[in-house]
Amino acid sequence: MKLLDGKMVAQNRRQNLQKQIATNLSQGKRHPKLVVIMVGHNEASEVYVKHKIKAAKEVGIVGEVHHFASDVEPNELYQAIETLNNDSEVDGILLQLPLPPKFNEEDYLQAIAPHKDVDGFHYQNQGRLLQGYETIAPCTPLGVINLLDSYEIPIKGQNVTIIGTSNIVGKPLGIMLLNLGATVTFCNRNTKDLKMMAQTADILVSGTGQQFIITGDMVKLGSVVIDIGIIRNPKTNRLVGDVDFEAVAPKTSYITPVPGGVGPMTVVTLLENTYKLYLQHLS
Repeated sequence: MKLLDGKMVAQNRRQNLQKQIATNLSQGKRHPKLVVIMVGHNEASEVYVKHKIKAAKEVGIVGEVHHFASDVEPNELYQAIETLNNDSEVDGILLQLPLPPKFNEEDYLQAIAPHKDVDGFHYQNQGRLLQGYETIAPCTPLGVINLLDSYEIPIKGQNVTIIGTSNIVGKPLGIMLLNLGATVTFCNRNTKDLKMMAQTADILVSGTGQQFIITGDMVKLGSVVIDIGIIRNPKTNRLVGDVDFEAVAPKTSYITPVPGGVGPMTVVTLLENTYKLYLQHLS
């Protein structure tokens, strides 16, 4: 068993990105700019956003937070997004989820212009992803692909089982793996025999947010296991994932830890997506 050390890989990618941005700045070009929109107060979201802005600044990306009260008028939020869409100094716009219940999240995600959609959630970018065109891909799925690639783990011809089919993680990751030549099985809450499906996987991915839903008897010997879940264990107060690491790890060839696996890759991919949009806006 080997750990897929997302923290180490992400750090290397951040250093490379920092050098690229520094080169552009030395040529008199402006800084890339990322704007995060937050609505209301969600403690977990505020921690995530603080971490994202700090990471952005460390590599030379200007990071701003536009924080609205939970009772902001829906039209005011639309207008704020439209202003950012039209601001030539802004390269990426990120809408931090979740929004307060009165807001339809999808409406506001689709209001972000496709060429500033740093999260890759706009239907145009998702459609391009589906058809295999160059586009901005969602950060967590692309982070997983890059992590597998950094360890030279083959994807083509592999059986992949994805547990959890969200529009943000499971679906786009499955499409990306399919485009790379994998055979992909999607599992959701209606799947009748989850254990059987998991046992067929050369690469098993779980992103449900349900603690220890993946147990040792569900994993094929020698498989690669990617744990996208992150949950705070109420008994120990430690961060854990979907995968019962102690039981599963000995059976795997590679496995992601929680924390330190997929999470750091998501953050660095956000920075890389911002830089990619920045280059498009400069051209």
